Amino acid sequence: MIVVRCKQCNKEVSGHTSRARSCGCPNMTTVIGDSLTAVDLTKVIMIKSGKDAFSDKKQSLFSPQELQFQEERRKRKVRKLDFEIR
Repeated sequence: MIVVRCKQCNKEVSGHTSRARSCGCPNMTTVIGDSLTAVDLTKVIMIKSGKDAFSDKKQSLFSPQELQFQEERRKRKVRKLDFEIR
């Protein structure tokens, strides 16, 4: 998510995936997920954005062996069986 600071009220607003967060001043700096809106964007400073904001996330929950198994499983072919209809 992104983190911004409103220059008008000096409040930091961080993004959330499903909720809109706003600073509450007349500039109405609002962050929803990865999008940012404000009355005057020149009064907004980006603190964290893009790849910098996503570096806080954890690594994969699966071990390397489990990931390899899932990749091999994904490459399997689907067998079609032909049945004789009487």
